[in-house]
Amino acid sequence: MMSQNVLIELNGVDKSFRAADGTARNVLEQVDFTLQEGEIVALLGKSGSGKSTLLRIIAGLIPADKGQVDYRQQPVYGPVAGIAMVFQSFALFPWLTVQQNVELGLEAQGVAPDEREKRANAVLEMIGLAGFGGALPRELSGGMKQRVGIARAIVTNPDILLMDEAFSALDVLTGETLRNDMLELWDGDRMPTRGILIVSHNIEEAVMMSDRIIILSSDPGRIRCEVKIDLPRPRDVDSIEVRALIDEVYGLMTMRPVQEATTGITAPAHLGYRLPETDIGRIEGVLDLLADTPFDGHADLPQLAEESELSDEELFPTYEALGLLGLAQIEQGDITLTALGRHYVEADQAHKQETFGQQLLTHVPLAAHIRRSLEAEPSGTLPEKRFLELLEEFLKAEEAKRVLEVAIEWGRYGEVYEYDYHTGRLTLPDQDEA
Repeated sequence: MMSQNVLIELNGVDKSFRAADGTARNVLEQVDFTLQEGEIVALLGKSGSGKSTLLRIIAGLIPADKGQVDYRQQPVYGPVAGIAMVFQSFALFPWLTVQQNVELGLEAQGVAPDEREKRANAVLEMIGLAGFGGALPRELSGGMKQRVGIARAIVTNPDILLMDEAFSALDVLTGETLRNDMLELWDGDRMPTRGILIVSHNIEEAVMMSDRIIILSSDPGRIRCEVKIDLPRPRDVDSIEVRALIDEVYGLMTMRPVQEATTGITAPAHLGYRLPETDIGRIEGVLDLLADTPFDGHADLPQLAEESELSDEELFPTYEALGLLGLAQIEQGDITLTALGRHYVEADQAHKQETFGQQLLTHVPLAAHIRRSLEAEPSGTLPEKRFLELLEEFLKAEEAKRVLEVAIEWGRYGEVYEYDYHTGRLTLPDQDEA
């Protein structure tokens, strides 16, 4: 029988979506997970790992296709009154005041107006917004808007608070301040919530906040490993223990699949591979930084992140791109320039673009497929729609569009093909537009 202090339990949860060709594409596969009373758990994983999908399944906003989801030993079949969610986008109604936004959940629960006002005022004071009840969202800073979002979630006295990248839209200082304020409320037992589940791209944030970190693999999302954190809060980000944990999580996040690690051979990407969301400027910027002193071609990832002043959300796709293109190797939380990567940094612009194009055609099947298709077409030009429809056999429409945009940008830079934004057509280099 399940322990009484288990808030959420997932057993064998699968979730898929229907691609354009009608086939099912797995987002989550065989996910087993528990959230205990009194703990904060962080979910980490790259794009395609299904983190946000998992949160929505737990909240009862979308159903699992297979497996069991229980909240306090009861199956979840829809939205759960004891679970509240805080979103990255604030999700405030701009025509309502702060007070009215916070009272929405209580109103939906049928709470009387006087009681709604009393509870909303108490939460606004607790979250640091006393006196702002009559303000409209447009009058608030980003950090204050997110405080309203948090207040709206906790005013309903939820058992579980789900936070979907709740601090990522804020600047570093504001995000850190709000995160620390949340931890003070939690550790001081000043909020009714019994468990918090956080989706994050920020490794330092996860280490500073959570009692456990769950790392998901991608395509489909599976729980790959777990890191338990026994350090008391508040934690010193500069302490040896915290820095060691951050290094450990970086290493786990960049760990290659078992087969690759055993053979030393990187598995080839496939046609529907979810290309990392990073641009040429960031790829070359990180390469230049890595090649220069003090790194001289080899760096510890947390140190490189600190030096680059880029977020983990920006850096991890860039690391993936560098590995995919053979310009760097990432192993156990370290990144090293390959011989080709060093040659690339030292080359002039024309040779950079030529090398980039060659690596793109060698290692990115989508780019190679676009190039071959254009070469086989007598006119040397094709509409992007053809390739978008192909990608939609593997990915959701929005993600297919993003992946094609990355492939187009990379291909244009490598002079593999050209693209006309007005007509939406891809063309072989030096071909007239159709």
